[in-house]
Parts: sequence; C-alpha cells; structure tokens
Amino acid sequence: MKSRITAAGLAEIDDKLQARERLSLEDGVRLFASPDLLAVGWLANRSREERHGARTYFNYNLRLEPTNVCTASCLFCSFARLKPTDAAAYTMSLEQAWDKLRQRAHQPLTELHVVNGLNPDLPFSYYTELLRGFKRIRPDIHLKCFTAVEIAFFADLYGMSDEQVLRELIDAGLDSLPGGGAEIFAERVRRKICHDKCGADRYLDIHRLAHRLGLKTNVTMLYGHIETMEERVDHMLRARALQDETGGFQAFIPLAFHPDNNQMRKLPAPSASDTLKVHAVSRLMCDNIPHIKAFWIATGVDVAQASLWFGVDDLDGTVQEEKIYHMAGSPTPEGLTTAQLTRLVRAAGREPLERDTFYNIVAIPQAV
Repeated sequence: MKSRITAAGLAEIDDKLQARERLSLEDGVRLFASPDLLAVGWLANRSREERHGARTYFNYNLRLEPTNVCTASCLFCSFARLKPTDAAAYTMSLEQAWDKLRQRAHQPLTELHVVNGLNPDLPFSYYTELLRGFKRIRPDIHLKCFTAVEIAFFADLYGMSDEQVLRELIDAGLDSLPGGGAEIFAERVRRKICHDKCGADRYLDIHRLAHRLGLKTNVTMLYGHIETMEERVDHMLRARALQDETGGFQAFIPLAFHPDNNQMRKLPAPSASDTLKVHAVSRLMCDNIPHIKAFWIATGVDVAQASLWFGVDDLDGTVQEEKIYHMAGSPTPEGLTTAQLTRLVRAAGREPLERDTFYNIVAIPQAV
C-alpha cells in the first residue's frame, strides 16, 4: 500500500499521521484533491481501526419533527413551510407528539431525537412541556432535542439568553443536543443558502455553552452543494478547535445535500465516491472527535455500508419517523430495525454493537 499512497501524492500526509502530527488545511485539501479514493479510504480506515477496531455502533432511536413551520428560507430545505396555511405545513399538538412515543411502548428505545422548523407561533412552554411529557411517558428515554439554530431562535423570539434557554430545557428533561444546523461554517456559503438563521459563530458558541453546562452534543456538515473543498476542511477544523477547547462533541456527521423539492434542485446530489471521501477526510481531520457517523438516510444504505471501510464507525440508528430527508427525495426506508442494521454491519465485515446515546453498549447482537 505504501507505493499506492506515494503514487496518490499522500506520502507526506501518511508520515504525519503515523507520527501523530495534526493535519492542516492544506493537507485536507490535498486529500480531497487526490484522485485515488481507495488510498484516502485506506488512511481513514487505519485511523478508524486504531480507535475502534471492527466495532460499529448504532442505537434504537425515534426521530420526531413536531412542526415544519419555519421562518427561515434555507435554499436546500424541502421540509420547512413558511406559513401554517401552506400546503403540507403541520404542527403536532403535544398529545400527538407524545402519542408517537406512547405507540412504541413495546420497543426498547433508548433515544428520542427531536428537531423542528423555527415556528414563530408557539409559546416556549410548548417545548418545555413536550420534553416533560416525554419523560413522564418514558422516564429512562434520552432526549436529544433542538439544534443550536433552534436554541438561538428560542432565545431571540422569547427574549431570553442562550444560556437561559438551555437551562430551562435541561430542567424540563433535555439530555443532549443534536448537531443539525451547522450546514457549512463559511460565511460566503451561508449568505447564499441560509442567510436568515443562526450564524456559524453563534452555532459554535451555543455548543460551547452546552458543553459547559454538561451536555454532550454532535456536529454536522452539509456537503455536496456550492461549498469548496477548502470550505469543507475549514468547517472540520473549526469543529476540531472547539473540541480541543471543550471535549463535548461525540460525533462528526457529514450530511449529503439532497436536491429534490427545494430551491437548489438544479444541482446534482453528491456522488457515492464524494460521500465516501467526505467521511474519510472527516475521520482524518477531526482527530479529537471520537466518532464519525454515516447517517444512512442521507447517504443511502449501500453507501453507508461501504463507508464502514472509509473511516465511519457509527450508523446512527433505527431513525423511525424521519421526515426532513424523505421530503427532500431520499429513497431510503422509513426506518431500519436493529436486526436489519445488524445484518448490514455484518455483511460489511464489521462487528455490530447497539449503544446508547453516550456510546455505552446496550446489546451485542448475536450471530444468526
């Protein structure tokens, strides 16, 4: 493999990795520019196996989006509706949202993941009662809810500080934050595709604050639209810098742009090879973030499976009820069972492990 790494122009990067030296912006761009996908993947897989061996994690989770009414006008979004009267706009009552969990009383769920549109017509009590109700139904459920963009929106709408919002949500049962809303941190891109929502600095500040308050969080990156390779790597480095400071990120999650039913529909979706390279480079650049997650709903099941040899060690989970990507045209299933995830991981030659949100092992699936 050494000769192939050299032929791909990656020998210096390989030397740095073996010497435990950090990769730079230029190194990341060089990895993206390399025409040899398998050489990049090999480097990422070596790093993945040094950390996790063959272990591959997933969890038993439910995804809920109680409202898609949203004041933001992100060009890439197929989920949001600007007005409650728009076609396909919806807002669940608290009872309707709670019923989604009640209906799964027979399922050994460990995590409920909640994200929403930025709905200006709901009181803050809707969100605090939402969490309290979920905890009444399942006191042991982990509530991973509300992106940093939502936290910023709540603070601005209800006249609170970001810290006040987080503290009240924690008091209501919030256990961790998801990583959504990061998009690309580069201001050039944000001005074009998501100009009217929380900026990159505030997104990172809210995660910094969440970490200080004892919450673990994730961080995402939306790729495959108008961003450059340099902007992708810069995004990874900014996440890495915050992780150096706080240690609060659990996973870095690249999210593939989907063009259907939104204002960027003329752009092609990212290819499988680009998706694999993004995940591989993420593993190499984000050297202090424990896990790289392939969100199979965004990548597609087959590419997620292949990504387990390109730096990825986590496939998210069962993800029941997801709407955001499916409204953008994702052809993936509405959810996978733990048995299906187990088969998918084993077929890739990896070891499946069911985890909770904090990566404690819940179950070791038995071979069948």
